[in-house]
Amino acid sequence: MKRNILCGLLAAAALVLPAKAARPIPVQVDGQELNTTAYLEQGVTYVPLRDLLDNLGGWEVWWDSQTKTAAAVSEETRLSADPDANTITVNGDVYKALVAVVNGRTYLPLRQAIEALGGYAQWDPWMGGAAATTAGADYDAVDFYWLARIISAESGGEPLEGQIAVGNVVLNRVESEDFPNSIPEVIFDCVDAVQFEPVENGSIYRIPSTLSVEAARRVLDGENTVGKAMFFYAPALSEGIWINDNREYQQTIGCHRFYV
Repeated sequence: MKRNILCGLLAAAALVLPAKAARPIPVQVDGQELNTTAYLEQGVTYVPLRDLLDNLGGWEVWWDSQTKTAAAVSEETRLSADPDANTITVNGDVYKALVAVVNGRTYLPLRQAIEALGGYAQWDPWMGGAAATTAGADYDAVDFYWLARIISAESGGEPLEGQIAVGNVVLNRVESEDFPNSIPEVIFDCVDAVQFEPVENGSIYRIPSTLSVEAARRVLDGENTVGKAMFFYAPALSEGIWINDNREYQQTIGCHRFYV
């Protein structure tokens, strides 16, 4: 996909985010963290236009010196951001939004930019940042982000079948009345005790492997290798006393034993 770099950005006016009010935060789009500096100011997440559109792919981005706006085109979509009028325009539709020029870079409010492009954004308290799901994305960005990470942290060394199985356990718990109702809530559930060791030791926050990302996709697409199993453990690392005493054994995949 063609990705042109935003160049020649020489804005006449510059709005600098207050140093004391703004703080850098992580932002991810469709499960992929942006390699950029995003800021949170008064509850609003601001992201650099160029970095956001580069992540989406397929955009040409430039600075229009005549209109003094940042402009971008992707197939049939045209976007412009006007720092003087504080507006974002997408295919002729105008949205009021604070457009900030910081150190020569154009920043947009993430939620308004993504919604103007047909997607949605939300705050992810477990990441401590913002997540955006683009129009046409196959999965919710927060679900995909955390499912890939728990699969990688729990079973990164397992074959694909075993990694899918770990993801199945998470989704089976989401569907159960005995557990929380969303993927991240299940992963970070600690009402009775921490449910997944990677949450306790911090490995949940590591970048997932390529195979684990593929496993997460397959799980969200409905692939299942362990039926209704909701528990698992690795005998090499744990005795699994409670699981063995209280749950029904189903099968073993790789290094993990699975129970319903």
